[in-house]
Amino acid sequence: MNGGPATGGGRIAVRPRTAVAALVAAAALGLVTGGFLLPARSDGDRPRSAPAPVPASATASASAPPAGATGPVTAANLLGPAAFAPGIDSAKIHVADRYGDGSYANAACSGEKTLEQTLGGPGAHFRGLMTGTRTVPEDATQALLQSDQVAREVVGDARTPSLAQNFSDRLLLEEVPCQEEAPGHWVYGRTTAVQLAPDVTANWMGYYRGDLNTTGRAPEGEEPCGGIAVLRSGSHYGVLEVSACLGTAEMDRVVRAALSQL
Repeated sequence: MNGGPATGGGRIAVRPRTAVAALVAAAALGLVTGGFLLPARSDGDRPRSAPAPVPASATASASAPPAGATGPVTAANLLGPAAFAPGIDSAKIHVADRYGDGSYANAACSGEKTLEQTLGGPGAHFRGLMTGTRTVPEDATQALLQSDQVAREVVGDARTPSLAQNFSDRLLLEEVPCQEEAPGHWVYGRTTAVQLAPDVTANWMGYYRGDLNTTGRAPEGEEPCGGIAVLRSGSHYGVLEVSACLGTAEMDRVVRAALSQL
C-alpha cells in the first residue's frame, strides 16, 4: 500500500482509500447455535398441538461447529459478492482473482510489505471485489479508482493448523500499530474477536477517518467505515480488507461470512 485509507463516505457508499486497497467482504454464515422447531402437521394419530419428534442426529448436526479447513485453497474459500447484500447490489460487484504475492492491506503506519516479506511463505490467492472493471496494471485485484473497491481478500494454505495460527498472529500484529496515530490521522478501532470453533477464528478492526481521531485512538461510540480482518480456519489463513463503508453490525456479518467460507 502507498498510505492509509482515504476519508470515508456514507454508510452504503464505497469508502475511498489512499492506501492500496488490500484484502477484504455477506449474509452472515456464522456459527449456528440452534433454532426454533416448528410443530409438525397434524395427522390422524398425533394431536394437532404435538410437535414432530426431532432425531437426535439432526439436532447434533444443527448445532455442530464448523470444522477447520484442510487441503489446498480453492475459489470456494474466498468471499463472494453476495456477502455484501443488501447494502450493496451484488450484481454490480465485479470479481478478479490472481495467485502469487503482493501487498495485503498493510498500511504505511505498520510498514508496507508484501505477503512474502512478512511471512516468508509460498504464494496466496488474491481476490478483488469491485464495482468497476478498471484495475491497476500490475494487479487486477485492485481497482484503478479507489472508490470502486468494495473489498480485497488474500487467502493462503499454511499446510498445518499450527503454522496457520502463527501466520494469522503475525499478520494481525502488522495491523496493530494502526490503532494509535496522531490526532487527525485515520486509525483502526479496537480488536474484535470472532470464534466459530476452536480453530476457526478471526480478529477485525474498524476503520475511522482522521477527523474522528481527536485523541490518538478511535473514538468510542462512533461507527466504523469498513475495516480489516485477519482470518484463520484450520490450515487456512487470510486477510480481508473491507473498503465499503460498513458499520459494526455489517462488518461483523461480513467477517463471519468470510470465516465460514475460509
